[in-house]
This record gives sequence, C-alpha cells and structure tokens, in this order.
Amino acid sequence: MHTTDLLIQLVISVFLIVGVYQFYFWCQRHHAAEPRELRLPLDDAIPYRPRWVWIYSFLYYPVIVLINLAVESPRHFLYVAISFVLLLGFQMAFFIFFPVATPAEWRAAPSGRGRSVRFLEFVQKFDARSNSFPSMHTSVATLTALHLLPFVGLPVFAFPVLIAASCLFTKQLYVVDLPAGALLGWFTFGLFRMIY
Repeated sequence: MHTTDLLIQLVISVFLIVGVYQFYFWCQRHHAAEPRELRLPLDDAIPYRPRWVWIYSFLYYPVIVLINLAVESPRHFLYVAISFVLLLGFQMAFFIFFPVATPAEWRAAPSGRGRSVRFLEFVQKFDARSNSFPSMHTSVATLTALHLLPFVGLPVFAFPVLIAASCLFTKQLYVVDLPAGALLGWFTFGLFRMIY
C-alpha cells in the first residue's frame, strides 16, 4: 500500500476513534429505561486490581490502530471502518434500550493510593457506570482480533482476552458483559464478511 494512503488511513482512524466515543458518552446520558445491574456472585469473587487499568487503556487503542498495517487497499479499509461503525450502532441500541450499570461501590476504591488507582479514577470521570452491557471494550477487541487474524494468526486472540481481564480486574464491567461483547464483535465480523 502507498505510504500516503497509510497516513490518511491513520488520521481517519484516530478521528473515528475520537468521534465514536462521543456517541458512547451521549448514550451515558440518554437511557430509555432505568439502568439495571447484572451482578453475579462470581463478580464479587473477582479481586480489584487497579494496575490492569494500563492494559484497559493503553493496549486497547494502539492495537485497534494496528489494523491499518493489515488492510490491503483503501476499499478494504473503508469496509473495515464500516464494520466498526456498524458495531457502534449495535452497542448504542443496547446502551439506550437495555442500559446496565455497575454497582456504585465498585468505584469507591481508596483514592490516592498509587498511580494506577489515580489513573483509574481519572478514566472513571469520563467512563460512567452505565454502558456496561455488552462490553464495548470486548466487542471492539474481538472485532479487531478477527480483522487481524489473517495477518497475525491465533495469538491475536490474546488481545480480547487481556482486554476482557482488564475490564473485570478494574471492576469496570460484569462477567456477563464479556461473552455478550465477544459475541457481538463476532456477529459484526460475520456481517462484514458478507458485505466485503
């Protein structure tokens, strides 16, 4: 692929990521119903490990942008981008019409105890308790992994597994949110393959 095409795609990718999150934040403020909780005993058994916030935040975005190195043409890039916009549409429907929020006490961790806790508190200032189901982090990571699979191979699935683990250890999501997110990402990839 031409270097200019790659640079343009990288710029568009960053704009798409930033733009998509505006819709995510909009959904936090516009629910069609009162958010519910999907807490299971297993959720309470998972320990709080704030250091996973670094995986949650800093592994996520670079790997998504890495797709630009795997696309074969501007047409391929366009359809990959459409698959992420389609996934956003599905996520928004869940967030608006089936809102789920994590328990408030999960965010009551002791403040001021290390960089990881402080950074997680910073993330949570923007990332509200709602928009939990299905896990957007996991759905996007799964869709990303499936797009990268032909170029990276099976080890690429370590990406959604690490992202899912980070969601649990930072107490950002419920256990049930993760398989739902993975299935939604897989479903969206199936639609991508049908139209591309």
